[in-house]
Amino acid sequence: MIPEGGMGSMHAMAMDPVVTAASHNPLLTTLAAEVKKAHLTGTLNSAQKITVFAPDNAAFRKLTAHDMSMMSGMAELARTLRYHVVSGSVTPAELASGMTLTTLEGGQLKTAKMGSTYEVNHAAVTCGNLHTANATVYIINAVLMPAG
Repeated sequence: MIPEGGMGSMHAMAMDPVVTAASHNPLLTTLAAEVKKAHLTGTLNSAQKITVFAPDNAAFRKLTAHDMSMMSGMAELARTLRYHVVSGSVTPAELASGMTLTTLEGGQLKTAKMGSTYEVNHAAVTCGNLHTANATVYIINAVLMPAG
């Protein structure tokens, strides 16, 4: 799913800050565009040691009309995107342990491992423990919505 070499590859992602890396990864271009639209690129690219649960392009296509309208305003979009980011580098073992993480938005994410599938709030991790210059990235198959 991730290119073997060149832009968007694991090696290239490791050299770039998280949003720049996502913009070059063919699975994460929608996320990168939404982060840019929400004016969070500088914030996330300059943050140190964060973990991003990054919805893939297909996850954005699965959003309902109601969810899309909830994210149409700049403040709500930024809030939803911050809900996908936590401070610190979360390891696969920590994900599997069923820990609760506090997001930059202030909400909670619950991690789990069901069989061989890692989950965050019931979204499956499809590819994980990717490293960028400033973040650990787990690609997930759903857009997570903060409560309230």
